Amino acid sequence: MTSSSSRRPAAQHASSRRSQAARGAQPAAHAPAGSVVSLIPDSLGFSLDQAAQVVGDVRGGAALPAALAAAFAALPAASVAQSRGAVQDIAYRTMRRLGTVDWLLRTRVSKAPPEHVGNLLACALALLLDDEANAAYAPFTVVDQAVRAIGARREVAFAKGLVNAVLRGFLRERDALLAAAAKDDVARWSYPQWWIDATRAAWPDAWQSILDAGNRQGPLTLRVNARRSTVDAYLERLRAAGIGATRVGERAVRLATALPVDRIPGFAAGDVSVQDAGAQLAAQLLGARDGMRVLDACAAPGGKTGHLLERADVDLVALESDPARAARIGDNLARLGLSAQVVVGDAATPSAWHDGQPFDRILADVPCSASGIVRRHPDIRWLRRPADIGALVNEQRRIVDALWPLLKPGGELLYVTCSIFPEEGDAQARWFESSHPDAVRLDAPGQLLPTSGGAPAGDTDSGAAADARHDADADASPDSDCAADHDGFFYARFQKR
Repeated sequence: MTSSSSRRPAAQHASSRRSQAARGAQPAAHAPAGSVVSLIPDSLGFSLDQAAQVVGDVRGGAALPAALAAAFAALPAASVAQSRGAVQDIAYRTMRRLGTVDWLLRTRVSKAPPEHVGNLLACALALLLDDEANAAYAPFTVVDQAVRAIGARREVAFAKGLVNAVLRGFLRERDALLAAAAKDDVARWSYPQWWIDATRAAWPDAWQSILDAGNRQGPLTLRVNARRSTVDAYLERLRAAGIGATRVGERAVRLATALPVDRIPGFAAGDVSVQDAGAQLAAQLLGARDGMRVLDACAAPGGKTGHLLERADVDLVALESDPARAARIGDNLARLGLSAQVVVGDAATPSAWHDGQPFDRILADVPCSASGIVRRHPDIRWLRRPADIGALVNEQRRIVDALWPLLKPGGELLYVTCSIFPEEGDAQARWFESSHPDAVRLDAPGQLLPTSGGAPAGDTDSGAAADARHDADADASPDSDCAADHDGFFYARFQKR
């Protein structure tokens, strides 16, 4: 990705999609709110200003959740309460459309403006890409508030005229500019060129639908706790509360409209959890039964751990390499009223944490490119580099090689990635089968390509509902209804002879 408004993001260490925020580059220290004069926290101008800082952090290599956390940490609590939803919406929207808005900036601005000015223009243009009938804000309001936001920062106030000219010029020539942008791959699809090329090569008949699905907002899908309720009973509970929902899997319920988790009936009590319909397949495929000893490797934030314990009374070890993320497993299990042995350790070095007792089942949800969940984490496409794929392939092999000896004869290992790239999927499954003579490959779905019946990128991601969507642990359902809307995954099962 190139940009006239900022530097190229720093290369990020190949890591699990669940550890992006913890292991990505640290966001820059944000200017204190007092340095921005005459912007009130509930104004669009204030939200544009804060979102521009977040976009700048991501361009510098920080993961989007970490960048948002840094922005909110620098604000008074009252300001966060008033602006959080809008800032998050604008930042996510801009990440989904970064290829398009950067192309527009290169086209409309001959000399790269100051970094913050360029990032604020990117955020404003992302809002203006929707036609007026579907826009979140009136175009005039976006232009006016963007100019006010630049004017409120003394160090860049001189750029007010530039911001006004670029945005008004885009509105005057919108149709012609977008027609021209559609001829450029990166501007049209809003992915790095290498990502587009890799997707096209891997899936020549489906690459466009895959890229399009990644540019749409993921739904809020719940997993109904089998220990607390049936799906039919919970759907009736939602109907009684006036909340529209559809069953999309064995235990999966998709809300018609996303809600903050504190407004979802039974969430606080552990009756339901937020989990993508595709991700819910993991616990089902693993097939753990009462009394079995189970390892959930790379377990944070604990979505699959909870699902496994909801389905059977098992002796479960939840392994996570990051101590802070390991703590989240305990928090999630406490809400569900369940327990597991949470262990901090590297899955590839069992000698540091394994007690010598073999496992009946191992869930190896390994670090991957996260290319199957970009609709929930749109920053990933801009943070990844082509070389990351090879590094991740090596890490995946290191982990499953280390875990396989821990499995009992007759036991099963489930290999999972949330990737669309075959190097991390079927190629790995074939390598594992050929390199482990005692491994028998069993039936499994293989590659689940992302599908989306959800909203286009222009619909809002705001507040706690967006937090829940973006944090949703990914799993799939075997029911045919699941095909309507799920993230991208690869599943392979192996039994030890």
